[in-house]
Amino acid sequence: MEVGNATDKQIFILSGQSNMSGRGGVTHKHWDAVVPPECCPDPSAVLRFNANLHWEAAREPLHADIDTKKVCGVGPGMPFANVVKERVGVVGLVPCAVGGTALKEWARGTELYENMVKRTKAAVASGGEIKAVLWFQGESDASSQQDAESYKANMEIFIHDVRSDLQLPSLPIIQVAIVSGDAKYMDVVREAQKSIALPNVVCVDPMGLPLGPDNLHLTTQSQVQLGHMLADAYLNHFT
Repeated sequence: MEVGNATDKQIFILSGQSNMSGRGGVTHKHWDAVVPPECCPDPSAVLRFNANLHWEAAREPLHADIDTKKVCGVGPGMPFANVVKERVGVVGLVPCAVGGTALKEWARGTELYENMVKRTKAAVASGGEIKAVLWFQGESDASSQQDAESYKANMEIFIHDVRSDLQLPSLPIIQVAIVSGDAKYMDVVREAQKSIALPNVVCVDPMGLPLGPDNLHLTTQSQVQLGHMLADAYLNHFT
């Protein structure tokens, strides 16, 4: 059943690759279905824009019908929303992340980019306000010297294009510095992410949070901590 036509929704776009869509609790292509208290649903205050472009009560895994080629588990979106709702009221999450995607696959004109813009415009059509993009991506770009070295310039273009296409020139972008990926160019991507100096762009760095057995994806508890880091960044910088 569709819910949440509240016109005062605070809408957040969740985008990037697998650590944003969430692999917490996923091992051997199976999610353990463990939902920590910080990720529990709150149907009156935390909503999700589903693949059919309808609002519904948000619950883990947030990206189950979006990042459909892999098994999804816990990501940072629910713990983020459960903190932010205390300050801003009804939170609407628009999941758009897809695992294994490089930044060039998110350039304007690509299927991923255009779908994200379409979903975001549809999400705000019933009321509410787009407040920020939460972006966690770059592991796929750490495998190629060319992709890593062009990351900063391409990310700045991406931010400009998103703001332009949503007609929100100062839309906050909260990006997460990668903490895994190919060691060869991981530091190059991290440095690019942390050096973007555009207005209303902040970077959180979860380096040191535990990774799962694959040494690539954040654990469930790490995702909870990341969600809280993202919430702190939003509340401290943009409210």
